[in-house]
Amino acid sequence: MQIFLGAAPRALLVVRSVMSFAGTRVTVMGLGRFGGGSGVARWLAGQGAKVLVTDTKPADQLKEPAEELGDLIAAGSVTLRLGEHRDEDFVKTDLVIANPAVPHPWDDRYLSAAKAAGVPINTEIGLMVERLPNPANTIGITGTVGKSTTTAMITHALMHTDDGAGVALGGNIGVSLLGRLGAGASDPITERTTVVLELSSFMLHWLGQVQKFSPRVAVVTNIGDNHLDWHEHFDHYQASKQHLLAHQPPAARGGVAVLGRSVASWAELARRTGAEVILTDDQPLAGTIALPGRHNAINAAQALAACAAYRRDADPAVLAEAIRGFPGLEHRLQLVRELRGVRYYNDSKCTTPEACLTAISALSEGADDGRIHLIAGGYDKHSDLTCIGELAPKLAGLYCIGATGPQIAAHAGGKGHVEVCEVLSRAVAAAAARAKAGDVVLLSPACASWGQYANYEFRGREFIALVSQL
Repeated sequence: MQIFLGAAPRALLVVRSVMSFAGTRVTVMGLGRFGGGSGVARWLAGQGAKVLVTDTKPADQLKEPAEELGDLIAAGSVTLRLGEHRDEDFVKTDLVIANPAVPHPWDDRYLSAAKAAGVPINTEIGLMVERLPNPANTIGITGTVGKSTTTAMITHALMHTDDGAGVALGGNIGVSLLGRLGAGASDPITERTTVVLELSSFMLHWLGQVQKFSPRVAVVTNIGDNHLDWHEHFDHYQASKQHLLAHQPPAARGGVAVLGRSVASWAELARRTGAEVILTDDQPLAGTIALPGRHNAINAAQALAACAAYRRDADPAVLAEAIRGFPGLEHRLQLVRELRGVRYYNDSKCTTPEACLTAISALSEGADDGRIHLIAGGYDKHSDLTCIGELAPKLAGLYCIGATGPQIAAHAGGKGHVEVCEVLSRAVAAAAARAKAGDVVLLSPACASWGQYANYEFRGREFIALVSQL
Protein backbone atom coordinates (compact mmCIF):
# COMPACT_ATOMS: atom_id res chain seq x y z
CA MET A 1 0.00 0.00 0.00
CA GLN A 2 1.34 3.43 -0.95
CA ILE A 3 0.21 6.34 1.20
CA PHE A 4 0.98 9.79 -0.15
CA LEU A 5 -0.55 12.90 1.33
CA GLY A 6 -0.41 16.24 -0.44
CA ALA A 7 0.29 17.20 -4.02
CA ALA A 8 3.41 15.68 -5.59
CA PRO A 9 5.22 15.81 -8.91
CA ARG A 10 4.67 12.97 -11.32
CA ALA A 11 6.46 9.71 -10.53
CA LEU A 12 9.82 9.11 -12.14
CA LEU A 13 11.04 5.81 -10.79
CA VAL A 14 9.96 2.21 -10.86
CA VAL A 15 10.40 -0.57 -8.31
CA ARG A 16 13.24 -2.94 -9.11
CA SER A 17 14.63 -6.07 -7.52
CA VAL A 18 18.12 -6.49 -6.06
CA MET A 19 20.63 -7.09 -8.85
CA SER A 20 24.16 -8.44 -9.18
CA PHE A 21 26.69 -5.93 -10.48
CA ALA A 22 29.39 -8.19 -11.93
CA GLY A 23 30.03 -7.06 -15.49
CA THR A 24 27.36 -4.32 -15.44
CA ARG A 25 27.75 -0.71 -16.59
CA VAL A 26 26.73 1.79 -13.91
CA THR A 27 26.50 5.58 -14.19
CA VAL A 28 26.88 7.44 -10.90
CA MET A 29 25.27 10.88 -11.21
CA GLY A 30 27.11 13.33 -9.00
CA LEU A 31 30.60 13.02 -7.53
CA GLY A 32 30.09 16.12 -5.42
CA ARG A 33 32.73 18.41 -3.92
CA PHE A 34 32.47 16.43 -0.67
CA GLY A 35 32.80 13.13 -2.54
CA GLY A 36 29.21 12.00 -2.11
CA GLY A 37 29.48 9.71 -5.12
CA SER A 38 32.94 8.31 -4.41
CA GLY A 39 31.78 5.87 -1.72
CA VAL A 40 29.11 4.22 -3.85
CA ALA A 41 31.44 4.22 -6.88
CA ARG A 42 34.10 2.37 -4.89
CA TRP A 43 31.56 -0.15 -3.59
CA LEU A 44 30.14 -0.77 -7.07
CA ALA A 45 33.62 -1.27 -8.52
CA GLY A 46 34.30 -3.76 -5.75
CA GLN A 47 31.21 -5.66 -6.85
CA GLY A 48 32.63 -6.00 -10.35
CA ALA A 49 30.80 -3.12 -12.05
CA LYS A 50 32.26 -0.83 -14.70
CA VAL A 51 31.54 2.59 -13.21
CA LEU A 52 31.26 6.00 -14.85
CA VAL A 53 31.02 8.95 -12.44
CA THR A 54 29.66 12.10 -14.08
CA ASP A 55 29.32 15.59 -12.61
CA THR A 56 28.54 18.98 -14.13
CA LYS A 57 31.15 20.70 -11.96
CA PRO A 58 34.59 21.09 -13.58
CA ALA A 59 37.60 19.04 -12.55
CA ASP A 60 39.28 21.90 -10.69
CA GLN A 61 36.35 22.01 -8.25
CA LEU A 62 36.38 18.25 -7.69
CA LYS A 63 40.09 17.59 -7.27
CA GLU A 64 39.94 16.05 -3.79
CA PRO A 65 37.00 13.64 -4.32
CA ALA A 66 38.47 12.64 -7.69
CA GLU A 67 41.77 11.79 -6.02
CA GLU A 68 39.90 9.44 -3.65
CA LEU A 69 39.12 7.27 -6.68
CA GLY A 70 42.66 7.46 -8.13
CA ASP A 71 43.49 3.79 -7.66
CA LEU A 72 40.25 2.63 -9.29
CA ILE A 73 40.69 5.07 -12.17
CA ALA A 74 44.21 3.73 -12.73
CA ALA A 75 42.86 0.17 -12.65
CA GLY A 76 40.23 1.03 -15.27
CA SER A 77 37.22 0.12 -13.15
CA VAL A 78 36.10 3.76 -12.68
CA THR A 79 35.96 6.54 -15.28
CA LEU A 80 35.29 10.22 -14.56
CA ARG A 81 33.39 12.61 -16.79
CA LEU A 82 33.54 16.05 -15.19
CA GLY A 83 32.19 19.39 -16.33
CA GLU A 84 29.18 17.94 -18.11
CA HIS A 85 26.56 15.21 -18.32
CA ARG A 86 25.92 13.41 -21.59
CA ASP A 87 22.63 11.82 -22.63
CA GLU A 88 24.36 8.63 -23.79
CA ASP A 89 25.81 8.03 -20.30
CA PHE A 90 22.26 7.71 -18.95
CA VAL A 91 20.89 5.69 -21.85
CA LYS A 92 23.74 3.29 -22.74
CA THR A 93 24.13 1.86 -19.26
CA ASP A 94 22.60 -0.87 -17.13
CA LEU A 95 21.90 1.24 -14.03
CA VAL A 96 21.94 4.88 -12.91
CA ILE A 97 22.76 5.79 -9.30
CA ALA A 98 21.53 9.33 -8.63
CA ASN A 99 22.68 11.58 -5.83
CA PRO A 100 19.51 12.14 -3.72
CA ALA A 101 20.12 15.89 -3.73
CA VAL A 102 19.81 16.23 -7.54
CA PRO A 103 17.18 18.99 -7.80
CA HIS A 104 13.72 18.16 -9.17
CA PRO A 105 14.61 14.62 -10.28
CA TRP A 106 11.14 14.20 -11.80
CA ASP A 107 12.04 16.93 -14.32
CA ASP A 108 15.74 16.20 -14.76
CA ARG A 109 16.64 15.80 -18.43
CA TYR A 110 19.13 12.99 -17.91
CA LEU A 111 17.09 10.94 -15.45
CA SER A 112 14.09 11.31 -17.75
CA ALA A 113 16.22 9.99 -20.62
CA ALA A 114 17.21 6.98 -18.50
CA LYS A 115 13.58 6.28 -17.65
CA ALA A 116 12.52 6.53 -21.31
CA ALA A 117 15.26 4.05 -22.24
CA GLY A 118 14.13 1.60 -19.56
CA VAL A 119 17.27 2.05 -17.46
CA PRO A 120 16.59 1.49 -13.73
CA ILE A 121 17.46 4.30 -11.34
CA ASN A 122 18.48 3.95 -7.71
CA THR A 123 20.40 5.75 -4.96
CA GLU A 124 23.16 4.84 -2.52
CA ILE A 125 20.71 4.69 0.39
CA GLY A 126 18.40 2.56 -1.74
CA LEU A 127 21.14 0.06 -2.54
CA MET A 128 21.93 -0.17 1.15
CA VAL A 129 18.40 -0.80 2.46
CA GLU A 130 17.81 -3.39 -0.28
CA ARG A 131 20.73 -5.38 1.09
CA LEU A 132 20.12 -5.16 4.83
CA PRO A 133 20.25 -8.69 6.23
CA ASN A 134 17.37 -7.89 8.62
CA PRO A 135 15.26 -4.81 7.76
CA ALA A 136 13.30 -5.40 10.99
CA ASN A 137 16.32 -4.24 13.01
CA THR A 138 16.06 -0.64 11.83
CA ILE A 139 15.27 2.70 13.41
CA GLY A 140 14.71 5.67 11.11
CA ILE A 141 14.62 9.33 12.12
CA THR A 142 13.50 12.38 10.17
CA GLY A 143 12.15 15.86 10.86
CA THR A 144 12.86 19.46 9.97
CA VAL A 145 15.07 20.15 13.00
CA GLY A 146 16.54 17.93 15.68
CA LYS A 147 16.87 14.77 13.64
CA SER A 148 20.69 14.57 13.75
CA THR A 149 20.88 15.04 17.52
CA THR A 150 18.00 12.62 18.11
CA THR A 151 19.63 10.05 15.82
CA ALA A 152 22.94 10.36 17.67
CA MET A 153 21.23 10.14 21.07
CA ILE A 154 19.48 6.93 20.04
CA THR A 155 22.74 5.42 18.79
CA HIS A 156 24.57 6.48 21.95
CA ALA A 157 21.95 4.90 24.23
CA LEU A 158 21.71 1.64 22.26
CA MET A 159 25.49 1.27 22.25
CA HIS A 160 25.43 1.61 26.06
CA THR A 161 22.93 -1.24 26.28
CA ASP A 162 24.30 -3.33 23.40
CA ASP A 163 24.17 -7.09 23.87
CA GLY A 164 27.05 -7.70 21.49
CA ALA A 165 25.07 -7.56 18.25
CA GLY A 166 26.35 -4.08 17.42
CA VAL A 167 24.82 -0.76 16.36
CA ALA A 168 25.47 0.82 12.94
CA LEU A 169 24.85 4.52 12.30
CA GLY A 170 24.25 5.73 8.74
CA GLY A 171 22.14 7.69 6.31
CA ASN A 172 22.25 11.47 6.27
CA ILE A 173 24.44 11.67 9.37
CA GLY A 174 27.16 9.10 8.74
CA VAL A 175 29.27 7.42 6.13
CA SER A 176 27.86 4.89 3.70
CA LEU A 177 27.06 1.53 5.24
CA LEU A 178 27.38 -0.34 1.92
CA GLY A 179 30.94 -1.35 2.75
CA ARG A 180 29.71 -3.18 5.86
CA LEU A 181 27.31 -5.39 3.93
CA GLY A 182 28.00 -8.76 2.33
CA ALA A 183 30.53 -11.53 2.72
CA GLY A 184 34.04 -10.39 3.47
CA ALA A 185 33.05 -6.99 4.85
CA SER A 186 35.05 -5.65 7.75
CA ASP A 187 32.89 -5.04 10.84
CA PRO A 188 29.92 -6.55 8.98
CA ILE A 189 26.29 -5.75 9.61
CA THR A 190 24.61 -9.01 10.57
CA GLU A 191 21.00 -10.08 11.08
CA ARG A 192 21.33 -9.03 14.73
CA THR A 193 22.89 -5.59 14.14
CA THR A 194 20.72 -2.57 14.87
CA VAL A 195 20.85 -0.06 12.00
CA VAL A 196 20.03 3.57 12.93
CA LEU A 197 19.39 5.85 9.95
CA GLU A 198 18.93 9.60 9.77
CA LEU A 199 16.85 10.13 6.62
CA SER A 200 16.50 13.44 4.80
CA SER A 201 13.46 14.44 2.78
CA PHE A 202 15.53 13.86 -0.40
CA MET A 203 16.40 10.32 0.67
CA LEU A 204 12.83 9.57 1.69
CA HIS A 205 11.47 10.82 -1.63
CA TRP A 206 13.62 8.26 -3.44
CA LEU A 207 13.04 5.46 -0.91
CA GLY A 208 9.30 6.03 -1.20
CA GLN A 209 9.46 5.81 -4.98
CA VAL A 210 11.80 2.82 -5.36
CA GLN A 211 12.07 0.60 -2.31
CA LYS A 212 8.79 1.34 -0.46
CA PHE A 213 10.94 1.17 2.66
CA SER A 214 10.01 2.20 6.19
CA PRO A 215 11.93 1.29 9.36
CA ARG A 216 10.44 -0.82 12.13
CA VAL A 217 10.70 2.10 14.58
CA ALA A 218 10.18 5.51 13.00
CA VAL A 219 10.76 8.89 14.68
CA VAL A 220 9.51 12.20 13.27
CA THR A 221 10.78 15.05 15.43
CA ASN A 222 8.74 17.88 13.88
CA ILE A 223 7.80 19.56 10.58
CA GLY A 224 8.29 23.07 9.20
CA ASP A 225 9.19 24.78 5.94
CA ASN A 226 12.51 23.58 4.50
CA HIS A 227 14.13 22.69 1.18
CA LEU A 228 11.31 24.31 -0.77
CA ASP A 229 13.83 25.05 -3.54
CA TRP A 230 14.09 21.28 -4.06
CA HIS A 231 10.52 20.19 -3.35
CA GLU A 232 8.90 23.26 -4.96
CA HIS A 233 6.14 23.37 -2.35
CA PHE A 234 5.50 22.34 1.24
CA ASP A 235 3.01 19.57 0.40
CA HIS A 236 5.68 17.63 -1.48
CA TYR A 237 8.24 18.18 1.28
CA GLN A 238 5.77 16.85 3.85
CA ALA A 239 4.72 13.93 1.66
CA SER A 240 8.36 12.92 1.22
CA LYS A 241 8.83 12.89 4.99
CA GLN A 242 5.68 10.79 5.39
CA HIS A 243 7.24 7.94 3.43
CA LEU A 244 9.04 7.12 6.70
CA LEU A 245 5.70 5.85 8.07
CA ALA A 246 4.00 4.51 4.97
CA HIS A 247 5.32 0.94 5.02
CA GLN A 248 6.03 0.15 8.66
CA PRO A 249 5.20 -3.31 10.01
CA PRO A 250 2.18 -3.63 12.32
CA ALA A 251 2.53 -3.39 16.08
CA ALA A 252 2.42 -7.18 16.37
CA ARG A 253 5.76 -7.23 14.53
CA GLY A 254 7.24 -4.31 16.45
CA GLY A 255 6.16 -1.40 14.26
CA VAL A 256 6.20 1.86 16.27
CA ALA A 257 5.93 5.50 15.19
CA VAL A 258 7.21 8.16 17.62
CA LEU A 259 5.70 11.53 16.69
CA GLY A 260 6.37 15.05 17.95
CA ARG A 261 3.62 17.60 18.58
CA SER A 262 3.72 19.28 15.15
CA VAL A 263 3.24 15.90 13.40
CA ALA A 264 0.67 14.45 15.81
CA SER A 265 -1.87 14.50 12.98
CA TRP A 266 0.28 11.95 11.15
CA ALA A 267 -0.85 9.32 13.66
CA GLU A 268 -3.69 8.32 11.34
CA LEU A 269 -1.18 7.69 8.56
CA ALA A 270 0.98 5.52 10.82
CA ARG A 271 -1.99 3.53 12.10
CA ARG A 272 -2.99 2.54 8.55
CA THR A 273 -0.12 0.06 8.60
CA GLY A 274 -1.15 -1.19 12.05
CA ALA A 275 1.88 0.39 13.75
CA GLU A 276 1.75 1.51 17.36
CA VAL A 277 1.82 5.30 17.75
CA ILE A 278 3.59 7.16 20.57
CA LEU A 279 2.82 10.87 20.77
CA THR A 280 5.55 12.63 22.74
CA ASP A 281 3.74 16.03 22.76
CA ASP A 282 7.18 17.70 22.85
CA GLN A 283 7.61 17.02 26.55
CA PRO A 284 11.26 17.30 27.68
CA LEU A 285 13.10 14.44 29.32
CA ALA A 286 13.09 14.75 33.10
CA GLY A 287 16.40 15.55 34.76
CA THR A 288 19.47 17.44 33.64
CA ILE A 289 21.04 16.62 30.27
CA ALA A 290 24.49 17.53 29.00
CA LEU A 291 23.24 19.59 26.03
CA PRO A 292 21.85 23.13 26.47
CA GLY A 293 18.28 24.09 25.67
CA ARG A 294 14.76 22.78 26.13
CA HIS A 295 14.71 21.60 22.51
CA ASN A 296 17.51 19.13 23.27
CA ALA A 297 15.57 17.85 26.29
CA ILE A 298 12.65 17.26 23.87
CA ASN A 299 15.00 15.46 21.47
CA ALA A 300 16.15 13.35 24.43
CA ALA A 301 12.58 12.35 25.31
CA GLN A 302 11.89 11.31 21.72
CA ALA A 303 15.13 9.34 21.65
CA LEU A 304 14.19 7.53 24.87
CA ALA A 305 10.73 6.67 23.50
CA ALA A 306 12.32 5.19 20.37
CA CYS A 307 14.95 3.20 22.29
CA ALA A 308 12.40 1.82 24.75
CA ALA A 309 10.09 0.82 21.89
CA TYR A 310 12.90 -0.87 19.99
CA ARG A 311 14.64 -2.58 22.90
CA ARG A 312 11.79 -3.50 25.20
CA ASP A 313 13.96 -5.73 27.38
CA ALA A 314 16.28 -2.85 28.31
CA ASP A 315 15.90 -0.91 31.56
CA PRO A 316 14.40 2.50 30.64
CA ALA A 317 16.33 4.11 33.49
CA VAL A 318 19.62 2.90 31.99
CA LEU A 319 18.62 4.18 28.55
CA ALA A 320 17.58 7.54 30.01
CA GLU A 321 20.85 7.94 31.90
CA ALA A 322 22.85 7.25 28.73
CA ILE A 323 20.83 9.82 26.80
CA ARG A 324 21.24 12.45 29.53
CA GLY A 325 25.00 12.03 29.30
CA PHE A 326 25.18 12.36 25.51
CA PRO A 327 27.87 15.03 24.89
CA GLY A 328 26.55 16.35 21.58
CA LEU A 329 27.65 16.52 17.95
CA GLU A 330 30.01 18.76 16.08
CA HIS A 331 28.35 21.81 14.50
CA ARG A 332 25.22 21.54 16.70
CA LEU A 333 25.45 24.21 19.41
CA GLN A 334 29.08 23.21 19.87
CA LEU A 335 30.95 25.35 22.40
CA VAL A 336 34.16 26.21 20.55
CA ARG A 337 35.87 28.53 22.98
CA GLU A 338 35.47 31.02 25.81
CA LEU A 339 37.72 34.04 25.37
CA ARG A 340 37.73 37.03 27.74
CA GLY A 341 34.34 35.97 29.05
CA VAL A 342 32.77 35.62 25.59
CA ARG A 343 31.47 32.18 24.57
CA TYR A 344 31.63 31.17 20.89
CA TYR A 345 29.14 28.55 19.65
CA ASN A 346 29.27 26.69 16.33
CA ASP A 347 25.75 25.77 15.18
CA SER A 348 26.60 25.45 11.48
CA LYS A 349 24.22 22.50 11.11
CA CYS A 350 21.39 25.00 11.58
CA THR A 351 19.97 25.41 8.07
CA THR A 352 16.41 26.56 8.84
CA PRO A 353 14.94 29.64 10.54
CA GLU A 354 13.23 27.40 13.10
CA ALA A 355 16.54 25.82 14.11
CA CYS A 356 18.11 29.26 14.50
CA LEU A 357 15.30 30.44 16.78
CA THR A 358 15.69 27.25 18.81
CA ALA A 359 19.42 27.82 19.25
CA ILE A 360 18.89 31.40 20.42
CA SER A 361 16.25 30.23 22.89
CA ALA A 362 18.60 27.60 24.26
CA LEU A 363 21.44 30.05 24.83
CA SER A 364 19.35 32.90 26.23
CA GLU A 365 18.16 30.51 28.96
CA GLY A 366 14.83 32.24 29.36
CA ALA A 367 16.29 35.74 29.60
CA ASP A 368 16.36 38.31 26.82
CA ASP A 369 18.59 37.79 23.79
CA GLY A 370 20.53 41.03 24.28
CA ARG A 371 23.83 39.27 24.93
CA ILE A 372 23.77 37.20 21.72
CA HIS A 373 25.70 38.23 18.62
CA LEU A 374 24.15 36.19 15.79
CA ILE A 375 25.89 35.31 12.52
CA ALA A 376 23.25 34.23 9.98
CA GLY A 377 22.75 33.81 6.25
CA GLY A 378 23.88 31.56 3.41
CA TYR A 379 22.39 29.81 0.40
CA ASP A 380 18.85 30.79 -0.58
CA LYS A 381 16.48 27.83 -0.15
CA HIS A 382 13.49 30.18 -0.44
CA SER A 383 12.72 29.86 3.25
CA ASP A 384 10.97 32.78 4.92
CA LEU A 385 13.77 34.57 6.78
CA THR A 386 11.63 37.43 8.09
CA CYS A 387 11.80 36.12 11.64
CA ILE A 388 15.61 36.17 11.60
CA GLY A 389 15.80 39.81 10.52
CA GLU A 390 13.15 40.78 13.04
CA LEU A 391 15.39 39.48 15.84
CA ALA A 392 17.81 42.36 15.30
CA PRO A 393 16.48 44.80 17.94
CA LYS A 394 16.54 42.04 20.57
CA LEU A 395 20.09 40.91 19.83
CA ALA A 396 23.45 42.40 20.75
CA GLY A 397 24.24 42.28 17.04
CA LEU A 398 23.21 40.62 13.77
CA TYR A 399 25.95 39.87 11.24
CA CYS A 400 24.68 38.75 7.82
CA ILE A 401 26.59 36.53 5.38
CA GLY A 402 26.03 34.71 2.11
CA ALA A 403 23.44 35.17 -0.61
CA THR A 404 20.62 35.75 1.89
CA GLY A 405 22.58 38.25 3.99
CA PRO A 406 21.10 41.40 2.40
CA GLN A 407 17.61 39.89 2.60
CA ILE A 408 17.97 39.18 6.33
CA ALA A 409 19.34 42.66 6.93
CA ALA A 410 16.40 44.20 5.05
CA HIS A 411 13.96 42.31 7.29
CA ALA A 412 15.53 44.09 10.29
CA GLY A 413 13.89 47.29 9.07
CA GLY A 414 16.73 49.50 10.24
CA LYS A 415 16.36 48.39 13.85
CA GLY A 416 19.14 47.03 16.05
CA HIS A 417 22.81 46.66 15.20
CA VAL A 418 23.00 44.96 11.78
CA GLU A 419 26.06 44.47 9.56
CA VAL A 420 26.10 42.90 6.09
CA CYS A 421 29.47 41.14 6.24
CA GLU A 422 29.12 38.88 3.18
CA VAL A 423 31.74 36.37 4.37
CA LEU A 424 32.23 34.53 7.64
CA SER A 425 35.70 35.94 8.40
CA ARG A 426 34.36 39.51 8.45
CA ALA A 427 31.36 38.48 10.54
CA VAL A 428 33.49 36.77 13.20
CA ALA A 429 35.84 39.76 13.35
CA ALA A 430 32.94 42.22 13.65
CA ALA A 431 31.16 40.22 16.34
CA ALA A 432 34.34 39.63 18.34
CA ALA A 433 35.18 43.35 18.24
CA ARG A 434 31.84 44.27 19.82
CA ALA A 435 31.28 41.36 22.22
CA LYS A 436 31.76 41.94 25.95
CA ALA A 437 32.27 39.53 28.84
CA GLY A 438 29.07 37.54 29.37
CA ASP A 439 28.10 37.75 25.68
CA VAL A 440 27.70 34.90 23.20
CA VAL A 441 28.84 34.85 19.57
CA LEU A 442 26.66 32.32 17.77
CA LEU A 443 27.03 30.98 14.23
CA SER A 444 23.50 29.72 13.54
CA PRO A 445 23.00 30.53 9.85
CA ALA A 446 19.34 29.49 9.31
CA CYS A 447 20.41 28.74 5.73
CA ALA A 448 22.30 26.05 3.83
CA SER A 449 26.02 26.52 3.19
CA TRP A 450 26.07 25.97 -0.57
CA GLY A 451 27.50 28.73 -2.71
CA GLN A 452 30.25 29.53 -0.21
CA TYR A 453 30.95 26.04 1.20
CA ALA A 454 30.64 22.43 0.08
CA ASN A 455 28.53 21.68 3.16
CA TYR A 456 27.79 22.82 6.69
CA GLU A 457 30.83 20.96 8.06
CA PHE A 458 33.24 23.09 5.99
CA ARG A 459 31.43 26.21 7.21
CA GLY A 460 31.63 25.06 10.82
CA ARG A 461 35.31 24.19 10.56
CA GLU A 462 36.10 27.64 9.17
CA PHE A 463 34.23 29.20 12.10
CA ILE A 464 36.21 27.08 14.55
CA ALA A 465 39.48 28.08 12.86
CA LEU A 466 38.56 31.78 12.88
CA VAL A 467 37.56 31.70 16.54
CA SER A 468 40.71 29.79 17.46
CA GLN A 469 42.80 32.53 15.84
CA LEU A 470 41.21 35.37 17.84
